[in-house]
Amino acid sequence: MKPLRELKQGGLLSVVLPSYNEEASIPRAAERITELLTAADIPFELLFVDDGSKDGSWAAIQTQAARFPQVRGVRFSRNFGKEAAIFAGLAQARGDCAAVMDCDLQHPPEKLEEMYRLWQQGYEVIEGIKVSRGKESPLHAFAAHRFYDILSRVTGVDMSRASDFKLLDRKAVDTLVALREKNAFFRALSSWIGFSTATVEFEVQPRVAGESKWSVMSLVRYAVTNIAAFSTAPLQIVTLLGSVVFLASVVLGLHSLWQKFTGHALEGFTTVILLQLLIGSILMICLGIIGYYIAKIYEEIKDRPRYILAEHCGGNDESASGKTV
Repeated sequence: MKPLRELKQGGLLSVVLPSYNEEASIPRAAERITELLTAADIPFELLFVDDGSKDGSWAAIQTQAARFPQVRGVRFSRNFGKEAAIFAGLAQARGDCAAVMDCDLQHPPEKLEEMYRLWQQGYEVIEGIKVSRGKESPLHAFAAHRFYDILSRVTGVDMSRASDFKLLDRKAVDTLVALREKNAFFRALSSWIGFSTATVEFEVQPRVAGESKWSVMSLVRYAVTNIAAFSTAPLQIVTLLGSVVFLASVVLGLHSLWQKFTGHALEGFTTVILLQLLIGSILMICLGIIGYYIAKIYEEIKDRPRYILAEHCGGNDESASGKTV
């Protein structure tokens, strides 16, 4: 790719690593990324965000902060979710650009140098694009493909190979952090904000330690929450179902009138019961969809913070305990 403008010289890179029960992965991530970026002569900081872990993740972050001067950490008062951890890391990042990647190193840290060089060329959003999803169960792979296919259709943004592995210019970071919505979907919003964009392909690597924290149910909740947060398409389903039922009612009504006037009317007890069950089920589904959106509106109106910071370590700033955002 040709540079968009004169190459940027230097520039601090902040690497944000959301962490939840990653006690074994944190030391390996700190060592590996520090080794690679030091060898590439890239000024950097590593920012671990402990998303209310129940294991020794925070102690591991504190240990790495004492070991490496480039390592900082912040800890949530409780678990607020990966999206909140990403936005907390971006808000705390001091760099001229910031990369987001998984703490388990399934996002290959070797790609950080390539992303950084593209940023130096003038690109403001560098997207990590999956070439393969690595080893995962057939059910997980099928569900993920369907989720991103649906999300791509309802948002108009190609999410088929999207990931949280991205590098953002300070301008893009500040834009994302300024967004006030509570149910923010980083993977889609980083594309939605625009800016000059480049892509870097990568293969999902095996976890360096531990097991995935995502169960099937948590993935389903994640999918539903993010579709609702980024699209009103499910509400259009209500209109579609209402139209289908209305057309079916017109057809059945005309058929019943024809039978009545021709003297062929029959007792339709079973048909009536089935229609009531069908229409009742559709009404309940529609009310459920509308109710879900009302619940999200309620959450936004309350204007509670996305997360609460309990502690920090590393760096020279004053304590961030109790800070809300």
